Amino acid sequence: MTQSTSLAKPLAITMGDAAGIGPEIIAKAYASQAASMQGSFVAGDVPAMRRASALVAEGAHGLAWPVLQISGPQEALHVPPRCIPVLQVGAPMLLLPYGQVSAVAGEFAGRCVQWAAQQALDGAIAAVVTAPLNKQSLTSAGPPWDSFPGHTEILQALAARHAGLPLERLPVRMMLANEELRTVLVSIHMSLRNAIEAVTEAAVLETIRITDAALRPVLGRAPRIAVAGLNPHAGEGGLFGDEEQSIIGPAIAAARQAGCDTSGPWPPDTVFMQARAACTDARFDVVIAMYHDQGLIPVKYLGVEQGVNLTLGLPFVRTSPDHGTAFDIAGQGVADASSLLAAARMARQWVVAAQA
Repeated sequence: MTQSTSLAKPLAITMGDAAGIGPEIIAKAYASQAASMQGSFVAGDVPAMRRASALVAEGAHGLAWPVLQISGPQEALHVPPRCIPVLQVGAPMLLLPYGQVSAVAGEFAGRCVQWAAQQALDGAIAAVVTAPLNKQSLTSAGPPWDSFPGHTEILQALAARHAGLPLERLPVRMMLANEELRTVLVSIHMSLRNAIEAVTEAAVLETIRITDAALRPVLGRAPRIAVAGLNPHAGEGGLFGDEEQSIIGPAIAAARQAGCDTSGPWPPDTVFMQARAACTDARFDVVIAMYHDQGLIPVKYLGVEQGVNLTLGLPFVRTSPDHGTAFDIAGQGVADASSLLAAARMARQWVVAAQA
């Protein structure tokens, strides 16, 4: 049995913002690599997906793949070949112009994520793969969506509520990964000033623990975790700041006592090179970065088209492409589906690893 058919439950792919490239890259993924998408379905809008399928077919000078509306997740495992199974989330939308911020699109995209996350929490699906949201559209939709900066925060809130826990009792972290590099962030969507203040011993230790727990089943062993410093040259012994000595170092020591294979703090300008799988002398499986851009720039430089965003700490697997809604090219038929396909493949890999 191939990896694409090895799951007993389907993958849900949320459509993302209907005015962006989400529907298009989903349609391209089905049309270009049907085997990789087998056993998955789209949680979204049937009219929007039919428009996207027609757009993809026009660019490829072929016939549009039919969109088959399904009524439940399990139907996705038994659909005929060469079609795109879509579960309509709520009432169908009117078709929206491409490339424009829309409260309607933002609300619908958020609702699709909410629906898919609940299905995952209830055990009805194997994992959630999310196509891009537009943060302006989401915010313009008003409550409750205007309180969430993005997918990560929505999913964390839903999972905490499902477990009956306060938000701080279900911490999550963002990991960006491709075939060459993995990096996990201590903080994500906040100003750089606030991100520096968020580097606390507790936050760094929690990030290490979440990373260790998430990667052990995937690797089949304890991951080799490198922790980047906050300051240039990791502080140079306190000359450029003492956070490495007063905050990050003690967190690493506590993680080691808890059984994590972790080291550092390492100079952030060189540590990522030591974690690249392509390097023959790679020393690490993952790098803990102190803030958003410190960790994401190295991964994205290696190729956005293969980058995958994973949310660690959730009680289910969630992945997404490592790019946004790309309003500037939406509706032109030129968007690349590679990152979405990588996200679907990685979701399957993590589900299979968790079941092993």
